[in-house]
Amino acid sequence: MQKNQVRHSTDPVGAQAAPGGLVDLLIVLVLTFGATAFLWVFLAVESWVAVLGLLALFAVALVAVQRRPLFEERLVEAFRRKRSVATVLGIVLAIVFPWLLGGDTYALHLLIIGNLYAVLALALNFQLGSANIPNFATGASYGIGAYASALLAIHFGVSFWVGLLVAAVVATTFGYLLGLPSMRTRDSYQALVTIAFGIVVHQLLMNLEWTGGANGLVGIPPPTLFGHSFNDPIELFGHSLPGQGNFYYVSVALVGLAILSAKRLHSSRIGLAWNALRDDEIAARACGINVTWYKVQAFAVDAFLAGFAGTVYAFYVSFISPDNFTFLVSVTIMTMVIAGGMDNILGVIVGALLLTMLPEKLRAFSDYRILFYGLVVILFLVIRPRGIFPQRVRNHEH
Repeated sequence: MQKNQVRHSTDPVGAQAAPGGLVDLLIVLVLTFGATAFLWVFLAVESWVAVLGLLALFAVALVAVQRRPLFEERLVEAFRRKRSVATVLGIVLAIVFPWLLGGDTYALHLLIIGNLYAVLALALNFQLGSANIPNFATGASYGIGAYASALLAIHFGVSFWVGLLVAAVVATTFGYLLGLPSMRTRDSYQALVTIAFGIVVHQLLMNLEWTGGANGLVGIPPPTLFGHSFNDPIELFGHSLPGQGNFYYVSVALVGLAILSAKRLHSSRIGLAWNALRDDEIAARACGINVTWYKVQAFAVDAFLAGFAGTVYAFYVSFISPDNFTFLVSVTIMTMVIAGGMDNILGVIVGALLLTMLPEKLRAFSDYRILFYGLVVILFLVIRPRGIFPQRVRNHEH
């Protein structure tokens, strides 16, 4: 009886799988190297005409893919099947990429800031994307992490690596303190609570004497690793990478940590609970989900990663002030999440990198560059209302 249930085919299984696997590999290689080349060109060009041309090319590609949903699904399926290859290739390209910039310190600076904003956007995505919790205090958590590590380094000589962990713990503590009272409110009122928290933190940084007040903190020492100062260039096989390369690799490692955290949390019970809250909070509560606990967890995870990013930023620029952590920073991070694609890791990262570099590339417009920045964001949302890379249904395998 079992023999009759076996489906026989004239083609061997290997003959069927091999061509499909080869096509999947080809898709992964072409798209990965193509995206890397696009980023390199975007960083290299200086003419605003070329920048707008690249954006137009990107928009046309998005429209073309959107009009062919089956083709889009085929691309996604290829990366799912070749996940290991895509991951290894992405890591290799991230390591090699700064060496392809020819020592361009400005391009390296944009990449470092873009990576830090990608971490902040992924942190906020746990709340806004996964659990539908509006939070305008990510910039405040970013500042708390920066100030905590900087104060420890300046006044107590604490190293960057110890300060990194301490700042994350301090920021997480404040995340819990923000999350608990926020649970007494919902929707727009909850957003107002986070806005108020961000304003309070900014005013404290501005007026407290031991934080440096409006003058900020100066002279944050550079990190060292096994005797190598992060101000020194990286020498490898006769080639040199500016000192910023040290911070680039730290920021890339931080992005990797954020991606790994997102992958693990999204597929865990916590991630499923967040999704239940996003879809219907009343139904989630009726199913026995501790709504308050999981919401507070979302605040804590957001603050934890933001504290890491703030520490790297403080030691990178060696000077911080309250103006670096205003309400506008939180709005910018939220824009990155929405424009990139809520609850989509790749979309959030692309949105963060694009919206970090775009204002710098539009400096030719001087005072009008923020206007063009807003117009570009609106156009992309018109083309892809759910974000550049929209949220996708995740399969949870047991």
